[in-house]
Amino acid sequence: MATYDGLFEALGLGDWCGGGATGGPMTMAELLARAQGGGTPDGAAEPAVPLLETPFPSLDALNQACGAIPRSRDMTRGVEQGFLAIKDPLKVVLDPITQPLSWMLDLSLEAFQAIPWFIMIPLLIAIAWFSTKKAGVTLLVAFSFLFMAFINYYDDAIQTLSIIFVCTIIAVLLGVPVGIAMSRSNALQRSVIPVLDMLQTLPTFVYLVPLIFLFSVTESKLYGIAIILYAIVPVIRLTDLGIRLVDKDVIEAADAFGMSSRQKLWGVQIPLALPNIMAGVNQTIMMSLAMVVIASLVSAPGLGVKVLAGIRNLELGVGLVAGFCIVLLAVLLDRSTKAALGRIDASDRG
Repeated sequence: MATYDGLFEALGLGDWCGGGATGGPMTMAELLARAQGGGTPDGAAEPAVPLLETPFPSLDALNQACGAIPRSRDMTRGVEQGFLAIKDPLKVVLDPITQPLSWMLDLSLEAFQAIPWFIMIPLLIAIAWFSTKKAGVTLLVAFSFLFMAFINYYDDAIQTLSIIFVCTIIAVLLGVPVGIAMSRSNALQRSVIPVLDMLQTLPTFVYLVPLIFLFSVTESKLYGIAIILYAIVPVIRLTDLGIRLVDKDVIEAADAFGMSSRQKLWGVQIPLALPNIMAGVNQTIMMSLAMVVIASLVSAPGLGVKVLAGIRNLELGVGLVAGFCIVLLAVLLDRSTKAALGRIDASDRG
């Protein structure tokens, strides 16, 4: 006798339930219980369940007493079937929209790898110097890439940098307008915040699950979409926050001068919110780098592949060295963007 048989009998639902559990495939727990002799002889009553051991009335527990109630795996199978039912129409819509992302990622990889190291490394050092004007950050960039080239991890680092470059640009181009729109509409902000909360709290591996069913693993857009969705949240939030934090007195002064909404946005609000926006870009870069490692599970090239190889082949040295290179890349990107942000703040004060 199942735990909740008496409940359904007392409610007069015995006929609706059909006299017990369904005859579908048993769960692993049921198979193990039967293999270990957990069943009872035919005709013998099952012992009563102690009160303190009463199971929660979950779908599986209720199904044992009432076969008309679906089990939890019936629910998950329904979710899967629903997704597969809309997969083809969704793919028809998403394929042409997302195909340019594959082209951009592929072209960026080819371009970054086609530039010889003796041009690329000085170019990166020059970019670091002109964007930060700090000798320490420039030396860090030089040391990091020379070190990775010395240990033959340069190509992987360049591939990772290429992916971050494309995904960060797209995330900023999409995220900043959304943040601006949120700052100008409380209703839009209330509707978008739950979506951002979901994207920010969703485990990284879960991003890959629906995308694997929608796109081929060999397509670059598979990992590109996952990276952009994961990394776009900070730039949206901080753009919205930065514009909303602009001093109301400044806005009133702009109104007094007769500035239009567009003029206030581009001439007052965005310049004053630029430090917050740049902080969002910094966090987007960091989150892109974090997701690139996870995306190596679905063919994303770069340092994440080395980490994955170290795990699969139990090569401790490969995994640790690749992880250290990722840390180096994260540190130099973080320091470079923060130094550039400091220059923006200094120019605003000046």
